[in-house]
Amino acid sequence: MELWEAALILLAGVAAGGINAIAGSGTLFTFPVLLALGYPPITATISNSIGLAPGTLSGTIAYRRELVDQRARVLRLGSMSFLGAVTGALLLIYLPPGVFEVVVPFMIGFACVLILVQPRITRWMRARGPARRNGGPLLPLGVYATGTYGGYFAAAQGIVLMSLLGTALDDDIQRLNALKNVLTTIVNGTAAVFYIVLASPAWPVVGLIAVGTVVGGYLGARFGRRLSSTALRACLVLVGMSAVVQLLMGRV
Repeated sequence: MELWEAALILLAGVAAGGINAIAGSGTLFTFPVLLALGYPPITATISNSIGLAPGTLSGTIAYRRELVDQRARVLRLGSMSFLGAVTGALLLIYLPPGVFEVVVPFMIGFACVLILVQPRITRWMRARGPARRNGGPLLPLGVYATGTYGGYFAAAQGIVLMSLLGTALDDDIQRLNALKNVLTTIVNGTAAVFYIVLASPAWPVVGLIAVGTVVGGYLGARFGRRLSSTALRACLVLVGMSAVVQLLMGRV
């Protein structure tokens, strides 16, 4: 690995950690960088998922004050995130690589669309009825499905979770973001354990992303609220579409 490549991966990790702490979709920074540097898609995803785990934990710790009195939610929804992560990780490991390469461009495209339309979805859901204190019976199923998606491919997992939590729970947005960070930490950490034991990550990449995301997670939790949501969404969509182009070009 060249020095400039290591620096690029490290900077992408910092950006991913910061974005994950305040919104989600940090994978849309690191994954395209790894593809551009020539890493195969599955190796890039596995290495990226392991590297992101410490960063999401860093963001969770930074938001610990907003987690006060949310223990019941963490236990209830965290168990579903864990089961979903196990499902998604096993799908990535045991499905043929060709399935991943076909599906992922569409998953990234879906993530980009979701980033753009998420505010409208939230407003529409809120207009249909008030949020509940405990989220209702369908929220755990949605969290499980999101965990499965995150265990298979992590892009926009945080955006999906914030959409679910924001429409289902009646609470302050910062408290919901803290809960989101806990759930993504569970998913990324669980998937990382499976990948370490059953897959073959690129360990130098893992180390660089891990260091970057820890720094970025702390900085994002501390300063990220000052960012323009519009600028952030635009940047994520541009980076995500670059990954789609790279994946599709690799199949031509």
